[in-house]
Amino acid sequence: MLDPQGLYVWDPTGLAEAEAVIGEPGSAGPVMLYHFEGFIDAGETGGQIVQGLLDGGPRTTVARFDVDRLVDYRARRPVMTFRRDHWASYETPRLDLLLLRDATGTPFLLLAGPEPDVEWERFTAAVREIVERLGVRLSVGFHGIPMGVPHTRPVGLTPHGNRLDLTPVRQTLFDEAQVPGSAASLLELRLAESGHDVLGFAAHVPHYVARSTYPEAALTVVETITAATGLVLPEITRSLRTDAHRVREEIERQLAEGDGELVAVVRGLEQQYDAVAGAETRGSLVAEPVELPSAEELGEVFERFLAERESGGGTGDGGAGDTGGPLP
Repeated sequence: MLDPQGLYVWDPTGLAEAEAVIGEPGSAGPVMLYHFEGFIDAGETGGQIVQGLLDGGPRTTVARFDVDRLVDYRARRPVMTFRRDHWASYETPRLDLLLLRDATGTPFLLLAGPEPDVEWERFTAAVREIVERLGVRLSVGFHGIPMGVPHTRPVGLTPHGNRLDLTPVRQTLFDEAQVPGSAASLLELRLAESGHDVLGFAAHVPHYVARSTYPEAALTVVETITAATGLVLPEITRSLRTDAHRVREEIERQLAEGDGELVAVVRGLEQQYDAVAGAETRGSLVAEPVELPSAEELGEVFERFLAERESGGGTGDGGAGDTGGPLP
């Protein structure tokens, strides 16, 4: 494997500030939050959190990764703007490590950007070097996954990592499963193998809104991160709570105007959820058999419903996180 340091460069000013944080009296080391675009992120759970953190206040760039080496531009083409008769701008992809502070002034790190398409082992080794140099005490990843759950019930979470003692969530959906890998998952694995503390959260997003923005899932993850790390993030929490209320009202409005089949889909999911909750609080989603529609049937029902609404004049302000988009 090539030298991991060839994948990133330190920003001198940001590095100096970050290292000063490590040297502060009583510092146990910063928390590092991370999320990479490109892998599964139902409800844009991770994307909303990253954007909310970036909008929350000043940040300093500590390190930059070489996206020219890591990203396949033909698979994920960066946006360029054409103005009248010339190319005016190019949105350069960025995979950066940033230093931010929470509402109490506590510093923390955020690693975010496009998921590397290649050199995963070298990339994870590079992040491990960064973690060790900056004395990161805990690395936390997050994203959303589509699940057969209703929007009318609390968002569930699947925690993972080697510091589950930091969260009260103990939900286990299965003993073992083989799934397509991701750079974030490999990073968690390699950090844990090298003795670093890691924690991850996968929010359960109703699969009929999985391709839309679902603030409820992002809000649940942020609140859980706060509980696990002690970071105080009131601005993003307040913003997500407002958005979640708006989206919930829009979904309910669409349901009220829908046909009986649509309502039956959600009610069926509610029955399954309640059956599981009654057997084991927030436990396995496999409970007593309940006759439910498949994911494909759910998607067909909602796509047909939304298509009918669009043909009839649209859906107003889009509400529900633009639920008019394609659904799974």
